[in-house]
Amino acid sequence: MMSIATALTTMLVVVGLPTINSTPVAAQSNTTLLVSAAASLQDALEEIKPLYQQTNSNINVTYNFGASGALQRQIEQGAPADMFISAAKRQVDELEQKNLLVPGSRRVIAKNRLVLVVANNVSGVSSFYNLRDAKIKKVVIGEPRSVPAGQYAQQVLQKLKIWDQIKSKLVFANNVRQVLASVESGNAEAGLVYSTDAKTSNKVKVVVAADEKYHSPIIYPLAILKRSKNVDTARNFSEFLASDKAKAVFKKYGFILP
Repeated sequence: MMSIATALTTMLVVVGLPTINSTPVAAQSNTTLLVSAAASLQDALEEIKPLYQQTNSNINVTYNFGASGALQRQIEQGAPADMFISAAKRQVDELEQKNLLVPGSRRVIAKNRLVLVVANNVSGVSSFYNLRDAKIKKVVIGEPRSVPAGQYAQQVLQKLKIWDQIKSKLVFANNVRQVLASVESGNAEAGLVYSTDAKTSNKVKVVVAADEKYHSPIIYPLAILKRSKNVDTARNFSEFLASDKAKAVFKKYGFILP
């Protein structure tokens, strides 16, 4: 027997009444979209969410923020997610190789820069080479095995041939926001974070941006997961993240548009 909700939906389709959105996703009701995303995107994505829901009020976007490598492992182990946004190409490549992504759903939504930051009360640091100075006791970076910002940091420090010299000073954090927090709190004198993270804090100052030739491209690739039961909704949100409204937010937070 047809339910009242189904009957009403059928009537709307038959008479051709306008819907919120021209895509099929608008016809669905109360859909929850789970997005696993790199921690460095948190502020921008939180601001984008209500903009998206202005025209998609029936879709509840829920975020799971963390280190890209950790999120990748969660997905590989079967954790629920409709979409994955990494802070590096590698994690998405590996999921694609394991046939876990919807073919053709990948897109780059933003780019970033890696910067060296120090606490506001630290002076006399003007380059990466100053990290060798005795007054710098601790340098915090993301854990290179799971945090893309840490992978980029390691690449830069190795290219500059100072990795081995400062290895004993290195402290590893679980994500880039923890790197920033460690410098802000004074637990470390210096750290390597994205320029967008540095912009969010008035407790640190940027010393220098890493030359892009010293590390892999810092890009944020997005992909939809095959296990998603909301692929159309995920495609809709993916399109919105590439829209002018979303781009304006990414630009506001200092991301470089692809």
